[in-house]
Amino acid sequence: MDDRLKGRDFLKLLDFTPDEIRYLIDLSAELKKFKKNRVSHRYLEGMNVALIFEKTSTRTRCAFEVAAHDLGMGTTYLGPGSSQMGAKESVADTARILGSMFDGIEYRGFGQDIVQTLADYADVPVWNGLTNEFHPTQMIADMLTVQEVFGELAGRKLTFMGDARNNVANSLMVVCAKLGMDYCACGPADRMPDEALIETCRSIAAETGSTITLTDDVREGVSGASVVYTDIWVSMGEPYEVWEQRIKLLSPYQINSDVMGMAAPDAIFMHCLPSYHNTDTTVAQDIHKRFGISEMEVTDEVFESERSKVFHEGENRLHSIKAVMLATLVPDDLYDLG
Repeated sequence: MDDRLKGRDFLKLLDFTPDEIRYLIDLSAELKKFKKNRVSHRYLEGMNVALIFEKTSTRTRCAFEVAAHDLGMGTTYLGPGSSQMGAKESVADTARILGSMFDGIEYRGFGQDIVQTLADYADVPVWNGLTNEFHPTQMIADMLTVQEVFGELAGRKLTFMGDARNNVANSLMVVCAKLGMDYCACGPADRMPDEALIETCRSIAAETGSTITLTDDVREGVSGASVVYTDIWVSMGEPYEVWEQRIKLLSPYQINSDVMGMAAPDAIFMHCLPSYHNTDTTVAQDIHKRFGISEMEVTDEVFESERSKVFHEGENRLHSIKAVMLATLVPDDLYDLG
């Protein structure tokens, strides 16, 4: 361990250097070994963290709770509607109160400005579990997954298919630029990232020797890609009415066996989950009844194939979130951990 991130907030990867991001990936790998080998690592015994979820979650909540428990910490879960933040009490006031009671605060919800305000007013580390703009903890898990499959990250190409302006796509563009990976956003021209973010990432990529490509051509997008990545077509919090529009707009960018065949021979498929690859959920069944489709952003064939690393990726949420919490809360006597 070292203290390079001690006391830092973890809000977006634009705030971190390539070396700091690589450090978190490597720490995640080390903590994963501890977990697999049942090596106790309760380094944060006696600490407590608050988990604020204005948007519900499966992987993020479970990862934070299990990670905190493994590190020896207690957790308090504040689900949607279970706190007065933003209603009877301002975000700033909530931050100051929680910061006086807890050693760290996680936030999963809406605008990036909310998690930023929490960080501005809390005197403890604040971690972004997902906002409308960014999803940084997902990126550490994703890059750990890619590293475990291929080894070296730099020089690999990652292609995101679909709605390339959502929080996951934004974050993938940032992390690829930071780590020297070529990033391609492949989707409709009117669903590309914010121009300012594109230019920021291109500037970073120029320093790390990577590229940022935007295209609406599927073959160009996935050609040579080591990673083909997608996400659901309607993000959390968006109205149900947009489904019909998105299905029409994004269907050409569905990941199927033909698309995977255009990528590199050893390419893997990744998805942050949940995924609509069949009709085994009530939402997917409703979509099937309304629009007559049983698969959306990815076919079941690809999702269940050997090239799919989605559950490997999902498990790595635990180890990456644990690394983020440990690195920002690390006590002084752990600097010689290695």
